[in-house]
Amino acid sequence: MAEMLKVTPARLEKILKKATDLILAGKAVAVPTDTLYGLAADPYNLAAVNEINRIKRRTVERAVPLLVDSVDRAAEIAQNPPKLFFELATKFWPGALTLVVAAAPGLPLKITGNTGKVGLRWPKAPVAEALIAACGRALTGTSANLTENLPCTTAGEVLLQIGDAVPLIIDGGPTPAHVPSTVIELTGDQTRLIRPGAIPESDLKDILG
Repeated sequence: MAEMLKVTPARLEKILKKATDLILAGKAVAVPTDTLYGLAADPYNLAAVNEINRIKRRTVERAVPLLVDSVDRAAEIAQNPPKLFFELATKFWPGALTLVVAAAPGLPLKITGNTGKVGLRWPKAPVAEALIAACGRALTGTSANLTENLPCTTAGEVLLQIGDAVPLIIDGGPTPAHVPSTVIELTGDQTRLIRPGAIPESDLKDILG
């Protein structure tokens, strides 16, 4: 059964060290974000990506979104991101907007679900941001739940669904939102709403028209 550690200012450094060691060893850790609890793992470690599929009990390989802690880190993972990428990122990051763009050549194809595209998001979530910084790289951000089950907004829900499959659940309390991020795909100057979410379309109109 997973170890569940409650975040407090006094314990944060110790929790981050434990989580970082697990992630760099190829494990996945459940972490709170500003939308839902997610599974943080090293996207450049294919064994870790396989671990995510095992935890979620899914057999079909799907694209795995990534969490970053800066626009610059996101730009390194994207291949020639369009101007609109930076406009949206500047306005809505950190926040609940995932931007799907062409992936840089160095990113494993498995992360893109063999599409060559990757979803990137900078969450407004101090624990997740601190963990990304501690690991020194983007981390996976797929939801911490069983495939086809409801996503989790508390550490207790994560424990009930996948507590027997992950080594660590970081308990940051209930997530601020109870819906996933809004997902927009960018292809040059063209945009496509892939998934409605925490940011309503009306908030995007100023930029997307």
